[in-house]
Amino acid sequence: MFEGLNFGDMGKMMEQIQEKAKEIQEQAKNVEFTAKAGGGMLTVTANGAGEIIDITIDDSLLEDKESLQILLISAINDVNKMVEDNKKSQAMGIMGGMNPFGSK
Repeated sequence: MFEGLNFGDMGKMMEQIQEKAKEIQEQAKNVEFTAKAGGGMLTVTANGAGEIIDITIDDSLLEDKESLQILLISAINDVNKMVEDNKKSQAMGIMGGMNPFGSK
């Protein structure tokens, strides 16, 4: 069942994955994702680490608290999905090309 599986190589591979993950986390802070709601009346921007870094609200929304809340929820959920999709894509990139079963 474990023929061709080199555990020494797996240890090295895990170290490489951890190093690459740290690099990606640092780089993620420099990537920005923006979601719009209400036809662009509200925008939410997050970095790749998932931190909200900017919110822009059209003045006309300030008079309608309920609409503002709905649009904020929508935009925040959208930008969070963008960040998560990016993280998944990055993780697949890390794992791509690494084969723990020694097929060289």
